[in-house]
Amino acid sequence: MENRSTSKLFLWIWLAATLAVLVVGYREAIFISPAEATMGDVFRIFFYHVPNASLALIPPYVNLAGSLGYLFWRGSNPARAQAADALAIAAAEVTLLLTSIGLITGMLWARPIWGIWWTWDERLTTYLLLWLLYVSYILLRRLSSSGQAYTLAAVLSIFAAVDVPITFMSIRWWRTQHPGPVLTSGQVDKAMLPAVIWNAIGWTMWTGMVLYLRYVLERRRQAIAAENERSFLGEEPTRGY
Repeated sequence: MENRSTSKLFLWIWLAATLAVLVVGYREAIFISPAEATMGDVFRIFFYHVPNASLALIPPYVNLAGSLGYLFWRGSNPARAQAADALAIAAAEVTLLLTSIGLITGMLWARPIWGIWWTWDERLTTYLLLWLLYVSYILLRRLSSSGQAYTLAAVLSIFAAVDVPITFMSIRWWRTQHPGPVLTSGQVDKAMLPAVIWNAIGWTMWTGMVLYLRYVLERRRQAIAAENERSFLGEEPTRGY
């Protein structure tokens, strides 16, 4: 009970710190950072599109690690396999959330700048493929009645992880309509860097918090499912989580 209270306190502190950083990031991005020379104020969506679209490339590897752990332990250590699987589904849902934000903010940015909502260049296409892979992953787990659904989803996570470096390198390997790596190439004005840094930190903290909460929620769901199964079989329920 004491550990759970400590975890809740830490979570509330983390939430407060995350909101504080995001508020500072919002202030820097909207009110302090200068307008971009050619795009004007439309460019301010950059401070939200880039952190979320970039962070979306990290949870797929958490999903992959959890999926491989599930495949490795499913026969020898069911408890560890369930923990790994909980991490896998949590990371998959966070990836889907982040890629959705990346796609939406990207289209909102593209419409006034390019005059179109979408173009099938290499960066956008491979990023959309990543989104579709995780839609498929989650639908497979939710809707499939096959006993092999979790195993098939774990295999699917491998293909999703392969797409990540292709997406990341697409603007370096091909000449795309999508802008090149503006941060590493020094194209961002120094006056805009505080907005970039604060929002990058804030959205990273937010992503970590959502991933943790989703993992805990899945572990509790697993515990409830296990208790229900024991009750159905007439076994003594276990105490605690």
